Amino acid sequence: MNLPFSFSDDMRSLLGEKEFLELRTALEQEPVASIRLNDAKYSVDRERASSDGLQPIPWCREGFYLEERFTYTFDPLFHAGCYYVQEASSMVLGEVIRQQIHEPVVALDLCAAPGGKTTHLLQALSADSLVVANEVNQARVRTLTDNLLRWGQPNVVVTRNDPADFTGLSALFDVIVVDAPCSGEGMFRKDRVAVEEWSPEHVELCYKRQRRILSDVWQALKPGGLLIYSTCTYNVRENEENVKWMCEEWEARPVELVVPREWNITGDLTGSDLPVYRFFPSRTRGEGFFIAAVRKGGSLSEEPDLSLTFSGKKGKKKTRKNKTTSQGTGAARSFMEKAGQWCKLSGMEYIPVEAGDSFGLFPAGYAELLNYLEDKLHILQRGTPVGEWKGRDWIPCSFLPFSILVDTAAFPVYETTYEQALTYLRKEAFPLPGHLPAGYVLVCYRNVPLGFMKNIGNRANNLYPAEFRIRSSYLPEQIRTL
Repeated sequence: MNLPFSFSDDMRSLLGEKEFLELRTALEQEPVASIRLNDAKYSVDRERASSDGLQPIPWCREGFYLEERFTYTFDPLFHAGCYYVQEASSMVLGEVIRQQIHEPVVALDLCAAPGGKTTHLLQALSADSLVVANEVNQARVRTLTDNLLRWGQPNVVVTRNDPADFTGLSALFDVIVVDAPCSGEGMFRKDRVAVEEWSPEHVELCYKRQRRILSDVWQALKPGGLLIYSTCTYNVRENEENVKWMCEEWEARPVELVVPREWNITGDLTGSDLPVYRFFPSRTRGEGFFIAAVRKGGSLSEEPDLSLTFSGKKGKKKTRKNKTTSQGTGAARSFMEKAGQWCKLSGMEYIPVEAGDSFGLFPAGYAELLNYLEDKLHILQRGTPVGEWKGRDWIPCSFLPFSILVDTAAFPVYETTYEQALTYLRKEAFPLPGHLPAGYVLVCYRNVPLGFMKNIGNRANNLYPAEFRIRSSYLPEQIRTL
């Protein structure tokens, strides 16, 4: 790999000749493949995982290194949302959450696409927390939404807003994650384009953009709240200097984590003894990554004022394509009855949310907050899609099988072979056994729901979402799956 001269000089100055040469050698090696399991859908025994080619990641209880990269496109469990393909170093986010957050919270993932941090937040936080996943880029937010639909958690809202749009949401979030756009030095061995695009000027541009983003969102953090800042880059300009700046500008308090020595995580490189945590591929098994957390002054007992005017939107009333629906309406009551038949709702209370002719479920405890967000932000998705009114009855939504709320006992189940599962995921038709009743049949693979087929006697319609289908018609000679 031909590293940029300026980058090499900076790293040599920062690390010393010996460690720089070790880093350069590591960057010539193949990237490490890793996944994080969705333990609400699929789990393995960490003690026995090595027999399946999985090696536990020390700082993430659901994370595993792969001995060989999976052929993800041809793994039905990947399409079912049983795991997320994520870089190992970045999985330390869950450890930050588990050490610092011990009660239900409202969290914001500000730069959320493609969804790794959001799905990890949903996993690490309690089930009665709420996560708002935001992405400003229209193409990337579609990927984010798709990944969250597959992950299947109902306690999430997807928004598409510029970070500046959150400035007016004063003291709203207990936790904010800013995985900031950066110069991408930590991705050099995975993405050769990042090497070609790197320059000192790009580092400076990123550094300024990161401060703007942090400034935009700071007001939205509650007093006493936690801001988690991360990048996939090495330099101190985008890392330590930004953490110092937050502490000086806003009197934020840096948060120290308990980090075992054997993890080989590198600390502050500026001599300031800041509690920051950096992953070098020459020392840790993963790509380059930096993470730090700070707390805002004050107490989390202070409640947000949901009547605040939204910055930049005065006098503009948005027409809602999605809206919270009163359970007192006839359609809502009818839907909730059907949702009670299709979903496992014990232990949590949900409200119906409407999107055109479709309805979904959303945690009732956050109904007021959802109404507030509907008026302030551009919401694309919230909760779990469940059903659609068609003709004179409710029909199940094609996304419902991905949800952890779906009750598999509510539908006839057809357990596919691997070959049939791929046929289904290509959205191709195949016959169902004659003993299955007419109507909606839940197609499963290894007891995990993949989607619906509608059995109409002489044939069956494949109802797998068209945008999720496998487009490749060939099958590789070697296939490796979970």
